[in-house]
Parts: sequence; structure tokens; C-alpha cells
Amino acid sequence: MAARARGGAAAAFNVITVEHAEAIVTGAEAAGRPVILQISENAVRFHHGRLAPIAAAAVAVARASTVPVALHLDHVECAELLDEAAPNGFGSVMYDASRMSYADNVAATAAAAARCRALGLWVESELGEVGGKDGAHAPGVRTDPDEAAAYVAATGVDALAVAVGSAHAMRERTARLDHELIARLHAAVPVPLVLHGSSGVPDRELTAAVSGGMAKINIGTALNTAFTAAVRATLAGRPELVDPRKYLTPARIAMADTVTAALRLLTPL
Repeated sequence: MAARARGGAAAAFNVITVEHAEAIVTGAEAAGRPVILQISENAVRFHHGRLAPIAAAAVAVARASTVPVALHLDHVECAELLDEAAPNGFGSVMYDASRMSYADNVAATAAAAARCRALGLWVESELGEVGGKDGAHAPGVRTDPDEAAAYVAATGVDALAVAVGSAHAMRERTARLDHELIARLHAAVPVPLVLHGSSGVPDRELTAAVSGGMAKINIGTALNTAFTAAVRATLAGRPELVDPRKYLTPARIAMADTVTAALRLLTPL
């Protein structure tokens, strides 16, 4: 990764609506940094189970950008959805078999990686259950470095999301990462490491994680927090509003500002 070579990390932001994609790219342009737009299987489910419409919007926003933008399909559990990634403009996917036992995770992920590689896709996976995802991932779980190295060798994935103390859907930035574990994982695992649940991690913890070996940082809830706060503030001050453009505009600006700050922190020029 180019960002890693400069001592930083690639930053990936979750897209739920068109406003998210526009805000992320606007924020990246303000920072002058490349960015990753990622759409999760949960977001696809929100869009009536159809990937193509929201993907087409993200691709159009990416193509109009003045900075490099990549598209990533995130937390895919449905193997059939993998086949839709490349035709809809994605260059990478994260296949999530972390709900399974270790042996089943290895088998399913190896099959998914082979399937994706045949389609020209870069593949991320997860081991050690990042906490907080709708109760499916147990808090306090940590990824074992030796097991992680064996997992990567057995599955052939290109990047690995690891559990080191972060949690999905955190609205307060109170997470404390296990930096000693990050260093051990970085030494043991031959592919880039990914930090999920980064919205709940303070800046100093994030920069230390990047210095310790994290190569990709995923951010989602922080955008939704900024978006919702701006909508609430606008409607509280102007309860007569019915035109969504009037309250979505400040919400989009708030998300863009969040992206700009994160990229300046994580991705050196």
C-alpha cells in the first residue's frame, strides 16, 4: 500500500446513502488524500438487497473525484454477493466468515478467496472477532498471532482484519487498543492488517496503531454520528423544514469534515 510506504494507513469509510459517498469524496478532496468507499452487505440489505443502484452512485461519485478513490465491498457473508463485486466496479472485498468455527472459517474463506481471485479482486477477511457487531462478536476477544499467520497461509487472503480492542458501532471514543498485540501480529502476519471499529478509537490510539503496523483503518459510525447530529440541530432550529436538501446539506458537510480530519491524521502526504 502506498499509504503504508509513507508511514500511514489507507482509510476506508462506510457508504450507506449517496450523501455518504459525496461527503467522503468531498472530505478526501479537501484533505488531498486518496480514499476508499466501502459498502457493506448490511447497506446492500438496506437498499432492498440490490447492490447495483448504490454501487452505481458510488462509482459515479468516484469517477468525478479529483483524488484517487477505490471501492470496497465490506463484511460479505453471502457468497453469491461476491460475484456482483467486480461487475459493479469494486476492486476488493472483505469476506466475513468470523461467525463460524475456526476450521469452517478457513474452509469458507479459502473458497471465497479463490472465487474472488478468479474475478481479479483483492480479498480481506477477519479472524478473532472484532467486538460489537450486533452482538455477534464477543467483546474482549483477541486475535492470536500464530493462529493468524496459519490462517493467512491456509486461506490465501490479501489482508487480515484483527481483534485488538476496537468494537463496531461505538459512539464514544473510549476504546483502548492492545499495541503489544498489534506489534506481534505485524511481525507474524505477512499481509496488511486492518482495524475495524475505528470510530470508537481516540486519535492517539489510532496513530499508535498505524505506527505499530495497521495498514487499513475502517470508519463508519463516526460519519453517522456527525450526520445525525447535524440533521437534529438543523431541524431543532427550523422545525418547519420539509425539504430534505435543507437538512441533508449540513449533514453532508459534517460528514465531509469528519473524513478530512481522519485522513489528515492517518494518511501522510
